[in-house]
Amino acid sequence: MTDEARVREIVRQVVTRTQQGQGRGNKPPSPRFVTADEVTAIPAGGQLAVAPGTRLTPLARDAARERGVRIVEGAASVTPARSASPDRVAPDPQRTVAIGADHGGYAMKEDLKKLLAELGYTPDDVGTHSAEAVDYPDFAQAVAERVSQGRALRGIVVDGAGIGSCMAANKVPGVRAALCYDLSTARNAREHNDANVLTLGAQLIGPALARDIVRAFLTTACTAERHQRRVAKIMDIERRYLRR
Repeated sequence: MTDEARVREIVRQVVTRTQQGQGRGNKPPSPRFVTADEVTAIPAGGQLAVAPGTRLTPLARDAARERGVRIVEGAASVTPARSASPDRVAPDPQRTVAIGADHGGYAMKEDLKKLLAELGYTPDDVGTHSAEAVDYPDFAQAVAERVSQGRALRGIVVDGAGIGSCMAANKVPGVRAALCYDLSTARNAREHNDANVLTLGAQLIGPALARDIVRAFLTTACTAERHQRRVAKIMDIERRYLRR
Protein backbone atom coordinates (compact mmCIF):
# COMPACT_ATOMS: atom_id res chain seq x y z
CA MET A 1 0.00 0.00 0.00
CA THR A 2 1.42 3.36 -1.02
CA ASP A 3 1.79 6.23 1.42
CA GLU A 4 -1.10 8.07 -0.24
CA ALA A 5 -3.34 5.02 0.01
CA ARG A 6 -2.38 4.58 3.68
CA VAL A 7 -3.35 8.21 4.44
CA ARG A 8 -6.68 7.80 2.65
CA GLU A 9 -7.40 4.67 4.69
CA ILE A 10 -6.64 6.46 7.97
CA VAL A 11 -8.93 9.35 7.03
CA ARG A 12 -11.70 6.92 6.07
CA GLN A 13 -11.44 5.16 9.44
CA VAL A 14 -11.55 8.41 11.37
CA VAL A 15 -14.62 9.62 9.45
CA THR A 16 -16.36 6.28 9.96
CA ARG A 17 -15.75 6.29 13.72
CA THR A 18 -17.01 9.89 13.98
CA GLN A 19 -20.21 9.10 12.12
CA GLN A 20 -20.79 6.01 14.23
CA GLY A 21 -20.32 8.06 17.40
CA GLN A 22 -22.85 10.62 16.19
CA GLY A 23 -25.28 7.89 15.34
CA ARG A 24 -25.05 6.38 18.82
CA GLY A 25 -25.51 9.86 20.33
CA ASN A 26 -22.76 11.61 22.20
CA LYS A 27 -23.26 12.86 25.74
CA PRO A 28 -24.60 16.42 25.81
CA PRO A 29 -22.12 19.04 26.97
CA SER A 30 -22.15 19.93 30.66
CA PRO A 31 -24.46 22.88 31.42
CA ARG A 32 -22.88 26.29 32.00
CA PHE A 33 -23.30 27.78 35.46
CA VAL A 34 -23.81 31.50 36.08
CA THR A 35 -21.85 32.75 39.10
CA ALA A 36 -22.74 35.42 41.65
CA ASP A 37 -20.03 37.69 40.21
CA GLU A 38 -21.78 37.68 36.83
CA VAL A 39 -25.07 38.64 38.46
CA THR A 40 -23.63 41.44 40.59
CA ALA A 41 -22.03 42.93 37.47
CA ILE A 42 -25.55 43.66 36.17
CA PRO A 43 -27.19 46.92 37.31
CA ALA A 44 -29.95 46.42 39.88
CA GLY A 45 -33.19 45.73 38.08
CA GLY A 46 -31.35 44.71 34.93
CA GLN A 47 -31.52 41.57 32.83
CA LEU A 48 -29.02 38.77 32.31
CA ALA A 49 -29.64 36.86 29.08
CA VAL A 50 -28.25 33.32 28.99
CA ALA A 51 -28.19 30.38 26.62
CA PRO A 52 -30.90 27.71 27.04
CA GLY A 53 -30.01 25.15 29.69
CA THR A 54 -27.81 27.54 31.66
CA ARG A 55 -28.04 27.07 35.42
CA LEU A 56 -27.39 29.40 38.37
CA THR A 57 -25.26 28.63 41.38
CA PRO A 58 -27.13 29.05 44.69
CA LEU A 59 -25.22 32.28 45.42
CA ALA A 60 -26.02 33.60 41.95
CA ARG A 61 -29.70 32.87 42.49
CA ASP A 62 -29.65 34.74 45.82
CA ALA A 63 -27.83 37.70 44.23
CA ALA A 64 -30.35 37.84 41.38
CA ARG A 65 -33.27 37.89 43.82
CA GLU A 66 -31.71 40.57 46.03
CA ARG A 67 -30.79 42.85 43.11
CA GLY A 68 -33.97 42.26 41.12
CA VAL A 69 -31.95 40.92 38.17
CA ARG A 70 -34.03 38.86 35.74
CA ILE A 71 -32.48 35.76 34.18
CA VAL A 72 -33.75 35.28 30.63
CA GLU A 73 -33.00 32.23 28.47
CA GLY A 74 -32.52 32.45 24.74
CA ALA A 75 -29.27 34.37 24.29
CA ALA A 76 -25.73 34.46 25.53
CA SER A 77 -25.23 38.16 26.08
CA VAL A 78 -25.86 40.58 28.94
CA THR A 79 -28.59 43.15 28.43
CA PRO A 80 -28.80 45.74 31.23
CA ALA A 81 -32.15 47.34 31.93
CA ARG A 82 -30.57 50.74 31.24
CA SER A 83 -27.81 51.32 28.77
CA ALA A 84 -24.74 52.90 30.31
CA SER A 85 -23.02 55.74 28.53
CA PRO A 86 -19.24 56.13 29.01
CA ASP A 87 -19.83 59.84 29.55
CA ARG A 88 -22.54 59.31 32.13
CA VAL A 89 -21.82 61.04 35.44
CA ALA A 90 -22.19 58.87 38.55
CA PRO A 91 -25.12 59.92 40.78
CA ASP A 92 -24.31 62.25 43.67
CA PRO A 93 -24.69 60.20 46.89
CA GLN A 94 -25.97 63.35 48.62
CA ARG A 95 -28.89 63.47 46.18
CA THR A 96 -29.48 59.71 46.04
CA VAL A 97 -32.20 57.89 47.97
CA ALA A 98 -32.05 54.10 48.07
CA ILE A 99 -35.51 52.59 47.87
CA GLY A 100 -36.76 49.03 48.08
CA ALA A 101 -39.86 47.01 48.83
CA ASP A 102 -41.24 43.51 49.03
CA HIS A 103 -44.28 42.43 47.01
CA GLY A 104 -46.64 44.10 49.48
CA GLY A 105 -44.92 47.46 49.06
CA TYR A 106 -44.09 47.23 45.35
CA ALA A 107 -46.88 49.54 44.11
CA MET A 108 -46.14 52.19 46.76
CA LYS A 109 -42.43 52.02 45.97
CA GLU A 110 -43.10 52.71 42.32
CA ASP A 111 -45.20 55.75 43.23
CA LEU A 112 -42.58 57.08 45.66
CA LYS A 113 -39.85 56.79 43.02
CA LYS A 114 -41.76 59.37 40.98
CA LEU A 115 -41.95 61.66 44.00
CA LEU A 116 -38.21 61.37 44.62
CA ALA A 117 -37.51 62.41 41.05
CA GLU A 118 -39.89 65.36 41.41
CA LEU A 119 -38.01 66.46 44.54
CA GLY A 120 -34.68 66.35 42.70
CA TYR A 121 -33.38 63.07 44.13
CA THR A 122 -32.04 60.09 42.22
CA PRO A 123 -33.90 56.95 43.32
CA ASP A 124 -31.63 53.90 43.62
CA ASP A 125 -34.17 51.10 43.24
CA VAL A 126 -32.90 47.81 44.72
CA GLY A 127 -36.16 45.91 44.00
CA THR A 128 -38.41 44.10 44.05
CA HIS A 129 -39.63 44.71 40.51
CA SER A 130 -42.98 42.91 40.51
CA ALA A 131 -45.80 41.85 42.81
CA GLU A 132 -44.43 38.29 42.98
CA ALA A 133 -43.89 37.15 46.57
CA VAL A 134 -40.39 37.84 47.96
CA ASP A 135 -38.76 38.20 51.39
CA TYR A 136 -38.66 41.73 52.83
CA PRO A 137 -35.34 41.32 54.77
CA ASP A 138 -33.42 41.03 51.49
CA PHE A 139 -34.54 44.44 50.29
CA ALA A 140 -34.32 46.11 53.69
CA GLN A 141 -30.70 44.96 53.90
CA ALA A 142 -29.91 46.17 50.38
CA VAL A 143 -31.28 49.65 51.12
CA ALA A 144 -29.59 49.83 54.52
CA GLU A 145 -26.22 48.81 53.11
CA ARG A 146 -26.30 51.60 50.53
CA VAL A 147 -26.93 54.14 53.29
CA SER A 148 -24.31 52.59 55.57
CA GLN A 149 -21.71 52.64 52.78
CA GLY A 150 -22.42 56.28 51.92
CA ARG A 151 -23.82 55.43 48.49
CA ALA A 152 -27.15 57.05 49.39
CA LEU A 153 -28.10 59.94 51.67
CA ARG A 154 -31.30 58.27 52.88
CA GLY A 155 -33.14 55.01 52.43
CA ILE A 156 -36.80 54.03 52.13
CA VAL A 157 -38.19 50.52 52.54
CA VAL A 158 -41.84 49.55 52.07
CA ASP A 159 -43.50 46.30 53.11
CA GLY A 160 -46.95 45.40 54.39
CA ALA A 161 -46.60 46.84 57.90
CA GLY A 162 -43.09 48.35 57.86
CA ILE A 163 -42.11 46.64 61.11
CA GLY A 164 -40.07 43.74 59.78
CA SER A 165 -38.15 45.93 57.34
CA CYS A 166 -37.33 48.32 60.17
CA MET A 167 -35.93 45.46 62.26
CA ALA A 168 -33.87 44.10 59.36
CA ALA A 169 -32.47 47.49 58.34
CA ASN A 170 -31.38 48.26 61.89
CA LYS A 171 -29.14 45.18 61.88
CA VAL A 172 -26.82 46.95 59.43
CA PRO A 173 -24.14 49.00 61.26
CA GLY A 174 -24.55 52.74 60.92
CA VAL A 175 -28.26 52.57 60.14
CA ARG A 176 -30.97 54.22 62.21
CA ALA A 177 -34.22 53.01 60.66
CA ALA A 178 -37.58 54.34 61.82
CA LEU A 179 -41.09 53.12 61.06
CA CYS A 180 -43.24 56.21 60.45
CA TYR A 181 -46.99 56.26 59.99
CA ASP A 182 -47.81 59.99 60.09
CA LEU A 183 -46.15 63.38 59.75
CA SER A 184 -45.36 63.67 63.47
CA THR A 185 -43.42 60.41 63.58
CA ALA A 186 -41.59 61.30 60.36
CA ARG A 187 -40.46 64.66 61.70
CA ASN A 188 -39.62 63.23 65.12
CA ALA A 189 -37.56 60.41 63.59
CA ARG A 190 -35.41 62.96 61.80
CA GLU A 191 -35.33 65.85 64.30
CA HIS A 192 -34.79 63.77 67.45
CA ASN A 193 -33.16 60.56 66.19
CA ASP A 194 -31.43 61.57 62.92
CA ALA A 195 -33.00 58.49 61.28
CA ASN A 196 -31.44 57.73 57.92
CA VAL A 197 -33.77 54.96 56.76
CA LEU A 198 -37.56 55.30 56.63
CA THR A 199 -39.81 52.25 56.64
CA LEU A 200 -43.45 52.35 55.64
CA GLY A 201 -46.38 49.95 55.85
CA ALA A 202 -48.29 49.91 52.57
CA GLN A 203 -51.21 48.11 54.21
CA LEU A 204 -51.46 50.72 56.97
CA ILE A 205 -51.26 54.03 55.12
CA GLY A 206 -52.43 55.32 51.75
CA PRO A 207 -50.26 56.64 48.90
CA ALA A 208 -51.01 60.32 49.59
CA LEU A 209 -49.95 60.07 53.23
CA ALA A 210 -46.88 58.08 52.24
CA ARG A 211 -45.79 60.87 49.91
CA ASP A 212 -46.27 63.47 52.68
CA ILE A 213 -44.26 61.33 55.12
CA VAL A 214 -41.40 61.02 52.64
CA ARG A 215 -41.38 64.79 52.07
CA ALA A 216 -41.22 65.42 55.81
CA PHE A 217 -38.52 62.81 56.29
CA LEU A 218 -36.32 64.33 53.58
CA THR A 219 -36.77 67.96 54.62
CA THR A 220 -36.39 67.71 58.41
CA ALA A 221 -32.92 68.01 59.94
CA CYS A 222 -31.46 67.01 63.28
CA THR A 223 -29.76 70.20 64.42
CA ALA A 224 -30.39 70.57 68.16
CA GLU A 225 -27.31 69.77 70.25
CA ARG A 226 -29.25 67.76 72.81
CA HIS A 227 -30.69 65.48 70.10
CA GLN A 228 -27.30 65.01 68.43
CA ARG A 229 -25.79 64.07 71.79
CA ARG A 230 -28.43 61.40 72.31
CA VAL A 231 -28.01 60.03 68.78
CA ALA A 232 -24.28 59.75 69.48
CA LYS A 233 -25.09 57.64 72.53
CA ILE A 234 -27.24 55.35 70.38
CA MET A 235 -24.36 54.82 67.98
CA ASP A 236 -21.96 54.25 70.87
CA ILE A 237 -24.10 51.32 71.99
CA GLU A 238 -23.72 49.81 68.53
CA ARG A 239 -19.94 50.33 68.52
CA ARG A 240 -19.54 48.63 71.89
CA TYR A 241 -21.29 45.51 70.65
CA LEU A 242 -19.35 45.49 67.37
CA ARG A 243 -16.07 45.46 69.31
CA ARG A 244 -16.99 42.26 71.13
